[in-house]
Amino acid sequence: LIDRGHGVCTSLYTGLITQTIITIPTGRLFTYELMRETFQSDIDPRTHLYVGHFHDDPIIFKCNLQNFPDLPEWLRFTQRHPKDNGFLYGTPVSPGKSIIEIHAVNKRSYDTAKLILVIKINEEKMLPYQAEFFIEQREIEKVLPPSVQGEVKRDLQNLWKTEALEIVNITNALDRGGRVPLPLATCFEGVYVKVGSEKYFSDCLLRVLTPENQRQFKPPGGCNFCRIPSNCITWCKTELFDLTNPEPAPPAPTMGSGILESGGDFDPPESPPSRDFFPDYIVTVIVPLVIAIILCVLLAYIMFGRREGLSKRNAKTDQIQLYHHHTIHGDTDELRNMAANRSAPLPLSTLPMFNSRTGERASPLQSDSVPLIMAQHDPYSDTLPR
Repeated sequence: LIDRGHGVCTSLYTGLITQTIITIPTGRLFTYELMRETFQSDIDPRTHLYVGHFHDDPIIFKCNLQNFPDLPEWLRFTQRHPKDNGFLYGTPVSPGKSIIEIHAVNKRSYDTAKLILVIKINEEKMLPYQAEFFIEQREIEKVLPPSVQGEVKRDLQNLWKTEALEIVNITNALDRGGRVPLPLATCFEGVYVKVGSEKYFSDCLLRVLTPENQRQFKPPGGCNFCRIPSNCITWCKTELFDLTNPEPAPPAPTMGSGILESGGDFDPPESPPSRDFFPDYIVTVIVPLVIAIILCVLLAYIMFGRREGLSKRNAKTDQIQLYHHHTIHGDTDELRNMAANRSAPLPLSTLPMFNSRTGERASPLQSDSVPLIMAQHDPYSDTLPR
């Protein structure tokens, strides 16, 4: 028999099936850690026979309410990785009894173990003054262990200036509409922690209600008591709840006789007036068509109207460059003709001296009487290099 504050825990081990009974109060945070080592020893009995023989196997947990597929609405379960411990956590709001079935599956050997968790909920008075804080650099699995809860609780006790402080609820920010963070080491999901006390709020907490402090990310001067940076709260997301002055419930609806009053014959509404779709047609069809035509005309002008042309390009080119260009084309055609007909005479360009205009050939022995190309009457001879 183990007594832990408000909870009473009794364990009965019967092979692979274990039963645990826990008593908790309403309005307080309930946390139960599913230890992998405990279930591993139940799944693999050899760990009891051989000292030091232990398999660090991945184990997954499946939890549900007995005879139901899901958990109670106030209870949640989380396990980040098969090699991490699992956590059952939540805050009951009404007394009762819940029987939770916990199945542990060894992912290496596929052996199973079963735990029956009986949760008895007793009625207890709600704490009148509560406050909710947002811890940005934490995740739900890192806050649920008792040691981390104690660290967060001590910081909030210094902020509240009282030791009579209880954790009411812990909620993952993703369950409150938060976004999934990037898979980086510096990005966290965030956790909401709600605490309550019988003592009224401290002066630091009352600053949350002032407009100038509702936009601050960090607590104001003299109100920052977090000793661990990852446990620091986001001041602008802090909310205070005073349950001593509850809001009045809305008035109940007035019940009628259930009989419709006589109001004459039923007059159905007329058909809706006709609508002119011509402006919509202009916007959706005519305007895009006009824009497409303008773009086509502009593209046609750029492609065809702005072209330089062969005659204009020749007029801007030097005569010596044109002569050189035509000579290259003529020699290319002559070589192609020779390739097609092997009996063709030698090209003029292979002779030692020739007249490129008239095609006159001279014997090498009489080369003195044959004028060079530079001496011919050629309109381009003045521009050739000497």
